[in-house]
Amino acid sequence: MWHRKSVPYLDKMIEHYGKDILAAPRYQEQDSYIQHGNITVRQHCMSVARASLKMDSLLHAHSDEKTLIRGALLHDYFLYDWHKPEQSPNWHGFRHARIALQNASKDFDLNMLEEEVIRKHMWPLNASLPKCREAWIVNLADTYCSLLETLHIHKNRL
Repeated sequence: MWHRKSVPYLDKMIEHYGKDILAAPRYQEQDSYIQHGNITVRQHCMSVARASLKMDSLLHAHSDEKTLIRGALLHDYFLYDWHKPEQSPNWHGFRHARIALQNASKDFDLNMLEEEVIRKHMWPLNASLPKCREAWIVNLADTYCSLLETLHIHKNRL
């Protein structure tokens, strides 16, 4: 049996709760877009899902794991290369959470907490505070993973 915080265990949980997301053709498009450094958007979202689960465990937050995983997988579901000005809207950092939520809502059945996670993952760039622990944890995990990726410390494994 895998240790609860091991990558194989976390990946098994992500596969279980995010099976429909991971299998979706539009979701797989994210392999075409770079997020930070040489990490694709899909790899970044997987890392954020793993980090969210680890943080939830370390903080004893007792979040809903399904919401945490699905929100993390979809938090950057904006479907364009933000490094290319002709593809990216102005002020990407401020707008992409709303765009990700619009895309995710079209392609997947989301509950209210999953919507909250996606919508609020960029606080404080998004003005309103997250209202659930899952949104706070994904926000922290996203910031952590983004920093590691930007500094090229991240090897797509936590």
